[in-house]
Amino acid sequence: MFSKIKRKLLGTSDTSYDEEFGSEYVEIDTTKDIGRRAKIQVKPFVISDFTDIKDTLDALREGYTIALVNIKPLKDKDIIELKRAVNKLKKTCDAIEGDIAGFGEDWIVVTPSFAQVYRNTQTEEVHDPRNPNPKNF
Repeated sequence: MFSKIKRKLLGTSDTSYDEEFGSEYVEIDTTKDIGRRAKIQVKPFVISDFTDIKDTLDALREGYTIALVNIKPLKDKDIIELKRAVNKLKKTCDAIEGDIAGFGEDWIVVTPSFAQVYRNTQTEEVHDPRNPNPKNF
């Protein structure tokens, strides 16, 4: 197998490769709407204002959405409103028995109960820096 790949990369022809795998390309339609066939959606949200949180909360309550929330616009605008929005996300996450974590400085991921956020050096518990107990945010 390695020799077939090597010959293909170096430009030498190998008819057995073409016979085995074919020489045509497969096109993927990225504009195709899969609609309700998808059981789980990973959906991005941008929170520019506290009222923007409603769409995120509605999607989470349906139970089939993993929300990737960009909080940078609200963070740059009003830190008090950001804390209210994060608190609302956390309460909803607790209610649906999901998981919530921040990654980077500008993103939060919120998952339903069937998913868990893998935590490493790039993810962290979402909490108020003034409160050492993240469960009481």
